[in-house]
Amino acid sequence: MIFFEECKNSPKPNLKIHTHLFYANHLGEPGGYKSSEKLNIDAAWEKWHELHQKGWTEVYYHYG
Repeated sequence: MIFFEECKNSPKPNLKIHTHLFYANHLGEPGGYKSSEKLNIDAAWEKWHELHQKGWTEVYYHYG
């Protein structure tokens, strides 16, 4: 499971995105933290596109 989050301190011309990767249990629920990465907006979009091509789907959920 991967979570994309806009960096709150990131200036608009140079927007950064945090990606948080979690292990998932057999129900698809977060089972534990694995890693995080900070990407620029283009790299984050490319990562999402690659995951979508591999069959990953978006789940809408409001965190926080």
